[in-house]
Amino acid sequence: DAHAVADAAGALAAVAERDGHGVLRVTTQAGAWIAPPHRAVWIPARTAHREETFGKATLSSLYFADTLCNALPKTCVVFDVPPLLRELILAAAEYSVLDARIPTQERFARVIVDRLALLEPVHAQALPMPRDRRARAIAARLQEDPANSESLAQLSRRAGASIRTTQRLFLSETGLNFVQWRQRLRLLTAVERLGSGASVTSAAFDAGYASVSAFVSAFRREFGVTPGRFGP
Repeated sequence: DAHAVADAAGALAAVAERDGHGVLRVTTQAGAWIAPPHRAVWIPARTAHREETFGKATLSSLYFADTLCNALPKTCVVFDVPPLLRELILAAAEYSVLDARIPTQERFARVIVDRLALLEPVHAQALPMPRDRRARAIAARLQEDPANSESLAQLSRRAGASIRTTQRLFLSETGLNFVQWRQRLRLLTAVERLGSGASVTSAAFDAGYASVSAFVSAFRREFGVTPGRFGP
């Protein structure tokens, strides 16, 4: 269930449905953002992106005019959606279009935007991509196979970079050192697997962890909950 979305005229917030167990991934040139059912992805206007769902997810997508979005982030972010906001999003999605000429609908849209503006981004569910071609080649290789066991030295050599250069590029261009970036990739891969219905054990091994206990421990440190929170 994947589709490409070209530059949007407005901004999009997407969240899995009330009873869904799937996961949404939004990808841009700058990185990827992963959202299970209780979270949403904010995508600024005119951001070329791709949306993919994993598992039994149905999206509720809302588009907002630029004039409403001044207080919202200028880059993609994941939000933890409180119950009130989730219900507002689901209710708004039942309209084909909210008509600003109708006062009640115009106020409804502004309430949603106001609630979004109060939220703090969930950085742990964003995977920023490096821009340098060498670091990006390493990132792409690991994205293709998150369980890849090659060392940093091996990956750097393949990409034509030194270990020190790779470490510098990942930290300066993603805000994460290489070890942190690789772990973030593996954990977000596991979130997608869990959202697709995989067991905790399968998700752990698919993501490259040698043991379930190590996976559960890393998952809890990163997300503050156990892997079962993200599964069906």
